[in-house]
Amino acid sequence: MPYGLYISSEGAHAQNKRLEVITNNLANVETVGFKRDLAVFQARFTQAIEDGQAMPGSGSLDDIGGGIMVRETKTDFSPGPFKKTGTWSDVAIKGKGFFTVRKGEETYLTRAGNFRVTGRGELITQQGYPVLNDSGSPIVVNPAGGPVIISPTGQIRQGGISQNLALMTPKSLGDLVKAGENLLRPLAEPEPLARDERDVASGFLEVSDVQPTTEMVDMIQASRAVEANIKMIQTQDQMLGNLFGRLMRTQ
Repeated sequence: MPYGLYISSEGAHAQNKRLEVITNNLANVETVGFKRDLAVFQARFTQAIEDGQAMPGSGSLDDIGGGIMVRETKTDFSPGPFKKTGTWSDVAIKGKGFFTVRKGEETYLTRAGNFRVTGRGELITQQGYPVLNDSGSPIVVNPAGGPVIISPTGQIRQGGISQNLALMTPKSLGDLVKAGENLLRPLAEPEPLARDERDVASGFLEVSDVQPTTEMVDMIQASRAVEANIKMIQTQDQMLGNLFGRLMRTQ
């Protein structure tokens, strides 16, 4: 492939990947506890360097750059704004930490605190997964046992019975991988949040941290970048076609 076509193709592919990430962010602008993703770009080596035929920094023709690529998709864990609901089962975490839920045999973390209570008193997520207490058991309240209060430290009280929400924190935010349904799979064993760091607000929800205006601006930029790279491909293809046509006429 001619080098110019190669560079433009890589640029169009990278910007298209960025568009997919932005589109997913916008689709979750109303999702409680959602954390937006960012497409991280990196300069790409030439194919000769990738194949081990040249060394980076050599200054040769094989070291003039290979365009860009999306190195990774990184999650922005910045806290989202709070929205008051007045419902006791809606819980928002102030600061760091994550709720713990169980899906099948696995344990996941989430910032989405829009929980609901079943007819049997089980505290579950919107998808139906049980919310766990600090002993690793599903949280259950008595539907006929009177009002339920959640203290600022995450202690659930009803009558004379109390239990604590399992609030966990990973050793590194890089240990968390999105697993769908607003759940995060920890790659390493998370740790319980220290008592003096446990701070929740009952009757509030942390909404998505996606800022629609920012995402729309980024979408326009990425779309224009895709179009520019496609036009460059078309221009180079036309130039090559004209060149081959002239060569054929001279023979």
